[in-house]
Amino acid sequence: MEVVQQIHNSTTAYRTCSSAARSPTAKGDAWPRATSQKADMKDRRDMATKTSASSDAKKFLTKAAKGRSIIKCRKDETIFSQGELADAVYYVQKGRVKITVVSLHGKEAVIALLGSDEFFGEGCLSGQPRRLSTVKAIAESAIMRIEKETFSRLIRNEPAFSEMFMAHVLARSTRLEEDLVDQLFNSSEKRLARLLLLLANFGKDEQPELMIAKISQETLAEMIGTTRARVSFFMNKFRKLGFIKYNGGIEVHTSLLNAILHDLPHQSAHARGPQDA
Repeated sequence: MEVVQQIHNSTTAYRTCSSAARSPTAKGDAWPRATSQKADMKDRRDMATKTSASSDAKKFLTKAAKGRSIIKCRKDETIFSQGELADAVYYVQKGRVKITVVSLHGKEAVIALLGSDEFFGEGCLSGQPRRLSTVKAIAESAIMRIEKETFSRLIRNEPAFSEMFMAHVLARSTRLEEDLVDQLFNSSEKRLARLLLLLANFGKDEQPELMIAKISQETLAEMIGTTRARVSFFMNKFRKLGFIKYNGGIEVHTSLLNAILHDLPHQSAHARGPQDA
């Protein structure tokens, strides 16, 4: 009887173990969940680390120190001019600046409008001895000027800062490629719509700025390579369709983004303004 009882107990124990092994609460089934939880925790730690690194990098760009100074610029104030010595990199703390180039024949072209958290003047890092463009503030702005040697040292010694600047360079390169494609293949109406969305920070990580500081139609025309008459016509069209609103500045609505993604509404022949490009 004792032998039978031992066999019975062994069988019962085996069945209990087998049942536990098949149970959803078994360690074997819990292992993938535990692994997934660990992966999620690692992703959160990595995200927190990146956020912290970005914050640390921006600390260098908030306070003046040796080799770094903050310039308060009024609207239309020139930060540097084409042909001047290139000896520093600049960072927009707040405000907006316009970058222009003048040809030998005196023709001026607007090549970029930059806002907060953007660099300019970085050509000096690649050996550019003189400025190839002129930069002016188009709104009251706070600009940090970082001497070339100081900036180079930050890139070498501060990985977080170097990573942030590299992200800026890559974003600028991508933007230039997109601008070229836009200029080659899109109509001036679409180019204007895209420019307004970019100025309002649609597509960036931060919250879009629905209200854009007042920008002249001449400047918009120069940036998209068309005439002021066409810009005026399309701006009026966008306003009538509810895509934008004038109220001291230009208020850009999300509907403009939806319209450009699904192609802009077709305009009838009698409603067309100046011949489009």
